[in-house]
Amino acid sequence: MTRPRGAVRLTRYGLLQTDRATDLLTGDPLSFWDIDKAAPLDETAAGILAELGAVGDPDLALLSLHRLAAADPQVVSELRGDRGLRRRLLGVLGASAAFGDLLAARPELWRELTDPGAYAHRPDHGELRQALLAAVGAKDGESIRNGCAMAGVTGPAAVLALRQEYQRRLLCLAARDITGASGLDVVTAELADLADALLQAALAVATATLAPGRPEARMAVIAMGKCGGRELNYVSDVDVLFVAEPVDADTDPAAALRTATTLASSMMRICQQAAWPVDAALRPEGKDGPLVRTLASHRAYYEKWARTWEFQALIKARPAAGDLALGREWWDMVSPLVWRAADADGVVADVRAMRRKVLDHLPPGDAAKEVKLGPGGLRDIEFAVQLLQLVHGRSDPEIRSGNTLEALAKLRDGGYVGLADGAALGDAYRFLRTVEHRLQLQRLRRTHRIPDDSDGVRWLARTLGITGSAEKGPVEAFLDQWAQVARQVRRLHEKLFYRPLLEAVARVPSEAYRLSPDAARSRLGVLGFADPASALRHVEALTSGVSRTAAIQRTLLPAMLYTFADSPNPDAGLLAYRKVSELLGRTPWYLRLLRDSGPVAERTAQLLGASRYVADLLSRDPEALQLLADDAELAPRGLDTLLTAMLAAADRSTEPVAAVTAVRTLRRRELLRIACADLLQLLDVREVGQALSDVADAVLEATLRAAIRGVTTERGAPPPVRVAIVALGRLGGQEIGYASDADVLFVHEPVGGAGDAEAAAAAIAVAERVQRLLAARSVDPPLTVDAGLRPEGRQGPLSRSLASYEAYYRRWSSVWEAQALLRARVAAGDPEIGERLLWIADDLRYPENGLDPAGVTEIRRLKARVDSERLPRGADPALHTKLGRGGLGDVEWTIQLVQMQHARQVPAPGLRSTSTLDALEAAAEAGLISRHCAADMVEAWKLASRVRNALMLVRGRPSDQLPRYGADLAGVAWVIERETEDPQAFVDRYLRTARHARRAVEDIFGA
Repeated sequence: MTRPRGAVRLTRYGLLQTDRATDLLTGDPLSFWDIDKAAPLDETAAGILAELGAVGDPDLALLSLHRLAAADPQVVSELRGDRGLRRRLLGVLGASAAFGDLLAARPELWRELTDPGAYAHRPDHGELRQALLAAVGAKDGESIRNGCAMAGVTGPAAVLALRQEYQRRLLCLAARDITGASGLDVVTAELADLADALLQAALAVATATLAPGRPEARMAVIAMGKCGGRELNYVSDVDVLFVAEPVDADTDPAAALRTATTLASSMMRICQQAAWPVDAALRPEGKDGPLVRTLASHRAYYEKWARTWEFQALIKARPAAGDLALGREWWDMVSPLVWRAADADGVVADVRAMRRKVLDHLPPGDAAKEVKLGPGGLRDIEFAVQLLQLVHGRSDPEIRSGNTLEALAKLRDGGYVGLADGAALGDAYRFLRTVEHRLQLQRLRRTHRIPDDSDGVRWLARTLGITGSAEKGPVEAFLDQWAQVARQVRRLHEKLFYRPLLEAVARVPSEAYRLSPDAARSRLGVLGFADPASALRHVEALTSGVSRTAAIQRTLLPAMLYTFADSPNPDAGLLAYRKVSELLGRTPWYLRLLRDSGPVAERTAQLLGASRYVADLLSRDPEALQLLADDAELAPRGLDTLLTAMLAAADRSTEPVAAVTAVRTLRRRELLRIACADLLQLLDVREVGQALSDVADAVLEATLRAAIRGVTTERGAPPPVRVAIVALGRLGGQEIGYASDADVLFVHEPVGGAGDAEAAAAAIAVAERVQRLLAARSVDPPLTVDAGLRPEGRQGPLSRSLASYEAYYRRWSSVWEAQALLRARVAAGDPEIGERLLWIADDLRYPENGLDPAGVTEIRRLKARVDSERLPRGADPALHTKLGRGGLGDVEWTIQLVQMQHARQVPAPGLRSTSTLDALEAAAEAGLISRHCAADMVEAWKLASRVRNALMLVRGRPSDQLPRYGADLAGVAWVIERETEDPQAFVDRYLRTARHARRAVEDIFGA
């Protein structure tokens, strides 16, 4: 059936119920539509219909307008002549069925929207208070009794008078809100002011109904929640608590309290009958506690019994009605307790648990529709803001506002929240509160739930001014915007609410924020800073001034100082932090990273206070601090990834020095990554050795390529050789430390018909350039390429051909050279050449019939010589990690002897591993050494390797000697064990472990 032409035309004005709309628009009282022409009756009617089509629900607005016009036909002529009235009145009617009902019942109220001046006027708190009091015949300061003016109108007449004045004020406010004349901040503040005024007027009525002769009392009404924060909803319980005192010393306190309780109960009843419920459940002990308490009773409760959520609620408390002087006295008493609440243990965890509890109690279906309580809703913003306030408000009075948007702005200005994050949360809060307001205006009912039906969502979207686009209608456009806001709020909530820095700051006592310089120096000394005066100068340099940088440092440092204090060297850590901060202080991401990004601030303080090595690396590459934000960033990058990055860096320059400089820069970043992960106990000692060896392999590969390119440039042609670098020693075993040299062999083969001499000269030129490029002076840690284990040692050629190696090893090699080859593996260069050298080495390092007695005797003799001659003068043989008793040398010589004796005959692939630990495990598995001896040697080798690494990390320079006392020992003990309070206990542990290993070595090596 074809729709009538008039119906089609009406849908252009957003009217969907076209039959009813035709009836309502045609004839009295509206007469806007010409049914014969299927068009507006005239140009003015067309303008009214166009305005009607722009409102949230045009059908609802038209029906409500028809009802209003039937009650007061004058509204139609006013609409024709007043465009402003059209926008205001139709906007209200299209947004709220409740206001449509109100105007039908009280048609005179539409005139409140006719005067542009009166309509645009924003009444202040005093004006609203006087208006509501006047409605019940009371004035401020008149007939003061019990802290409030007495009303002249009481009973049902008073309730009606309050309700009507409240409705009138609410209508004007809603019109300004819907038309955009007043923003959210103004609307919520005015709603709170209106609530204050109603509380005051209701109290006046309650006072007037008191029986004569009742004892008098001073009583204050304290607003809580959104009313207390001056950010009230259209429809909400008004949260309050009451405080009362006798009017003078002659009044019986108990009798005065009974009077105040009667007043409070009566006031609450009047408010509920006139406008909304008053909820006093946030009072001490909740609904189980007395409705009214004295100042002393409040103090006793909050000092002894109050829980975290109660202090959180008090952030928004303010005197609202009654005896305001008493209210201010109450607040002056309670406020210090609020801002000391975060000193208690577990406050941060308590607030987080409360938020989770709210979410857990939401039915699953409701959570997805809730703009207030659901994930990504208003509560997420409010809880994040309040937790930040509780923690940081102890030292910064500027952020103590009870208003969410004001507090958020202050947190942003004070550096506690990032500028972008603060702006995003503010925008999201305004959007969600506006959605909440539109939902409540529809029927003036308390709700925070998005409608389930598309018609309801369409109405909501249109009242928000969301009309959609050609691609998306208003429903889809709103749902997309809401989902985007919710995701952003949830992300920022988790970022701020679960920020580890909050817990660290909460552990700092409040008095630490308010110390005089002398007291601050004393506190720093107590914390463990050896030079408190210098530490204080560093703190002052970082925090002085009014810049945002200084503000954020003032947020960070209290907690960081305690972390520095827990580290081995607080003074060095704080100095290093100052240097890094001065290098990066103006970098936009730096302080934001420390404040917002997970554990970065705490980790920075830990690492700088523990490791000079890290401090030195970080001072040269401060941007690497970003690695600390994520454990995944601290995971070592595998060899393939390192090769790709370093070869690309080397290839960006044809000049070898520049190419290797770029490679060494990347190595510095990787060393820092590994050192940080090591210190944070994210890697064990084997993983550290593997990671450092991968870095060395990649550096050798990239440097070899650059060296070949350099030789090519000098010769004018590529060198006629294929070159490989074979790793030996700890690099061969993939177990190097931070200060280890790269022990290598260079091996080559001629290509292109080159003679042996020409090929050797070219290969040696390449090898020398590799050594020279990596030994060049630089700000980066050196990697010494040591070829001293080659045939004939330093007297022999730097590189040999495969044939030369084979001839030497068959005729001239010593037992120690065979032993050195046990850890040979291909590290860089031509893999085929390297593998062929290893094949040649196999007959030497894994003798066919095992090591003969003469060979065993020779190894024992060499070991004894090393023990007696190589130990540095003055070294303590019990604590020398490399050459001492039960140290690395003992373990490695022992397992290498076992390998040379049995690796050819015993079918255990692990016995031929270049890894010390793998070879020990394989020897125990094959029964060549006892499990007990293997376990003792493994433990000793790991501990000695960790100590060696820790010495480098702590001191920033290599050492093999574990000190018996002093700061370095304390640092090593902290790095390895963290919880060791007595470093001497760590020395005892090392000695015990080494003794056990030494016994195992003697059992095996001397057998």
